Amino acid sequence: MAATTLAEKLENIKNLGGINGRDVAELLDTTPETVSRWVNGRVDPQRDRLNRLLQLEFFLGELSELYPPREARLWLLSPHRLLGGATPADRIREGKTEDVLALLEQLRSGAYV
Repeated sequence: MAATTLAEKLENIKNLGGINGRDVAELLDTTPETVSRWVNGRVDPQRDRLNRLLQLEFFLGELSELYPPREARLWLLSPHRLLGGATPADRIREGKTEDVLALLEQLRSGAYV
């Protein structure tokens, strides 16, 4: 993936989630320095990190339909009962985005209040 495309995706992630570069690095289970190297085209993300980045962008796009960026960040970082007390960010960092997507679908359908 071209550095400019990757930089655009990372910027989109930050805007949708109301998060900063350090948050993005933590969600992708890497360091801010590594993310900076991706943005500058010095190194490409490993396949698992790239997949996680793409999933994160998709997820935050879905979340943005329910919450503005500042509230999305709070939602990401707050423990949730339906995740066993884990935060959505914890699950994303562990690569368990399907858990978070299922929770988001419950929110969207009104099954959880």
